[in-house]
Amino acid sequence: MAGLVDYAGLFPPAAEEMRRALENYATYVASSDASALGRFIVPVGRLEEMEREAVGLLPVLAAEAWRLSALIGDDVPAAIDKIQAFNRRHSSGSDTGQAVIDVVELKASTVHAIAALQGVIPPSLTSYVEIPVSGDIDALLSAIGGIGARAKIRTGGVTPDAFPSARAVIDFIVACQRARVPFKATAGLHHPLRGQYRLTYEPNSPKGMMYGYLNVFLAAALLDAGEDPDVALAALEDSDPGSFAFADDAIQWKGRRLSRQQLLNARRFAISFGSCSFREPIDELAQLTRG
Repeated sequence: MAGLVDYAGLFPPAAEEMRRALENYATYVASSDASALGRFIVPVGRLEEMEREAVGLLPVLAAEAWRLSALIGDDVPAAIDKIQAFNRRHSSGSDTGQAVIDVVELKASTVHAIAALQGVIPPSLTSYVEIPVSGDIDALLSAIGGIGARAKIRTGGVTPDAFPSARAVIDFIVACQRARVPFKATAGLHHPLRGQYRLTYEPNSPKGMMYGYLNVFLAAALLDAGEDPDVALAALEDSDPGSFAFADDAIQWKGRRLSRQQLLNARRFAISFGSCSFREPIDELAQLTRG
């Protein structure tokens, strides 16, 4: 679970105000579940707003610096300049609070667009490139691997049509494995298990079939352990809590056991997921593992 949940509280369906999202993150950093907390996700265009609203919240010690992931739009060079300036303002010795942007996330839909990023993003930043799950995924992932980047898949949203098919998700993970490209996922994953859930937090929100993050990362671990893609697909689509058993040193799904070491190995490949909630995925998993 280490660093598994990147907090995206600024984004739908939570869509928190900046100060509230930052206060939430400060609370999570200090909680007993902090080890599962990943980065605070913020668009580059809102960095100045974040700095204003983060007064009194950012840590003063460099060892406790918040780690951030910045979302980049079309003008990548300008975004990199803003990121580097931000990092200088909040580096060790600064009195403005300690934070570092060490991850960037951006979108690209063609091999040419991905190749054009070569040399633009400095090696000090880990980059995730979100790609469509349709089309020539192998070519896109080969290009991502060629520039030393990682891949990103969008697994949902606030409308039913935002969710890719289960087969498309598995095909993406298999292709990442084949290309040796690590990946993260985002959207629609704030529940551990697949099921029918409200798509937003509005009282009359429609429901839709959402993926569970446990399903996604278990499917990746099964593939990493050598299981067939059809087995991983079945794990991805399983919504029965009784199919899963948890021990201190393993997870078992329908008779298939994944040891702690196998799960750790898979986490080098299946990195994290973005969620507009941190407590919801963590608290629901705690309930699930207690049986």
